[in-house]
Amino acid sequence: MKLRVRDVDLSAGGNLVVIISRADASLLDAFAGDRVLVKNSAARKETTAVIDIDVENKRIKKGEIGIFEELLRLLEVKDKDLVDVTYTGHPKSLQYIKDKLDGKRLSESQIREIVNDIVKNKFSDKELTYFVSGCYTKELSLKEAAYLTKAIVDSGNKLFFKAKFVLDKHCVGGIPNNRTTMIVTPIIASLGYIMPKTSSRSITSPAGTADTMEVLAPVDLSHNKISDVIKKSNACIVWGGSMNLAAADDYLIRVRHPLSLDPEGMLLASILAKKKAVGATHVMIDIPYGYQSKFSSFKEAKKIGRKFVALGKLLKMKVRVVYTDGSQPVGRGIGPTLEATDVLSVLKGGGPKDLREKSIFLATEMLKMIGVKHAEDKVLDSLDTGKAYKKFLQIVELQGGKRKITLQYAKYSKEIKSKKTGHVIIINNKGISKIARIAGAPEDKAAGLYLRAKKGEIVKKGQVLFTVYSESKEKLESALKAVSDSETFVIGNLPKSYFNRFNLFKRN
Repeated sequence: MKLRVRDVDLSAGGNLVVIISRADASLLDAFAGDRVLVKNSAARKETTAVIDIDVENKRIKKGEIGIFEELLRLLEVKDKDLVDVTYTGHPKSLQYIKDKLDGKRLSESQIREIVNDIVKNKFSDKELTYFVSGCYTKELSLKEAAYLTKAIVDSGNKLFFKAKFVLDKHCVGGIPNNRTTMIVTPIIASLGYIMPKTSSRSITSPAGTADTMEVLAPVDLSHNKISDVIKKSNACIVWGGSMNLAAADDYLIRVRHPLSLDPEGMLLASILAKKKAVGATHVMIDIPYGYQSKFSSFKEAKKIGRKFVALGKLLKMKVRVVYTDGSQPVGRGIGPTLEATDVLSVLKGGGPKDLREKSIFLATEMLKMIGVKHAEDKVLDSLDTGKAYKKFLQIVELQGGKRKITLQYAKYSKEIKSKKTGHVIIINNKGISKIARIAGAPEDKAAGLYLRAKKGEIVKKGQVLFTVYSESKEKLESALKAVSDSETFVIGNLPKSYFNRFNLFKRN
């Protein structure tokens, strides 16, 4: 059937959706939620889209097809162009999703077919949500997680290196700042090892590594550009979404996020697929645990840590897990520019002590994985002699940034002071993140907050606990209201021994 394009002048939020009239739906014997193949023969472009029906014919008339912005770009069509539309029905793999909901184990070929249909846009978001829900309630076995990982890797681009060792790291998140990647990567690269670091943008935090790196250099680079940067510097720090790595995972994350669903097997597959896609042979997984972090106890963190190691073996990757303090932010800046400030300070030989120590620990453990002797001495030499900083500047410049770095700070700020004297007992991770986001982070790069006190430190009444930064008076006022509505710092009097259990690093 040939239909004339009607530009609805709207975005579908990433979904591929078309609208047809009730009359044309009847001719196709199609219902809302069914699929059609839409083809632009002139440009040799085609894709599968989900049908919506204008049952009252208010906007879409018989002979027309309403197309959203995403599909217009993909098919290279414009208003009033003609396209071929063919009914395709539901994908066969939808039955496999039903099987998972029933608690059945899926084979490698079944999972691969599901993933292939995901990247071909054959599922609606509702159907993808069923798949996520099935993996959440019925859980993926370790074998199923391995099948899913391999299928996700094959769904996008890959990087290949001839080197014996290709190193990578990942933090499972849950705490603000923790910007160790931007310190560890240049340390490893300065010592002659390859580290192709692809990082994420923020989903719920005030900044992801990619958001922070973007303050200093472009992170949205092509596959060829990334390869060139790594060839010249041994490393990169880029946004993973820019090069279509593990493409299917982006679709799954989109439906997981609104429901806050993180099926364990899917989480494992999501993380290790991205490592496998960049050719990593040795991977360090950082799992922070503690009050208000993603994992509240060491026991809980170790349970998933063991699964990372086991899945790594099935994928023929060496995985080492470390368990770190997640009970407070690592570093002092919260928000892209303020976190970049911390990173640069550490690379120059100063900076927040906890961020420096954790970065040294992680880099050392990564080198030990590949049998490097006197690993910590080599890490300290790289950091203290300026080799890591020089390497970082090289990476920044190769990615399109300026070697001479100048940071722009927010126009407005407000100091938040302690109402009493005592030890800082608790820093509310979630509260801190919420305030930074309300202030404008990560969209406003300079927005966020900067901690002036950390857990275990003694503060006096009237002493500054943190400073809130924003690019607008309105956002600053909203952030300050959030400060008054939540207890971000708990101040009290406790013996020094209470704090000895914090800032520990544990290995698997």
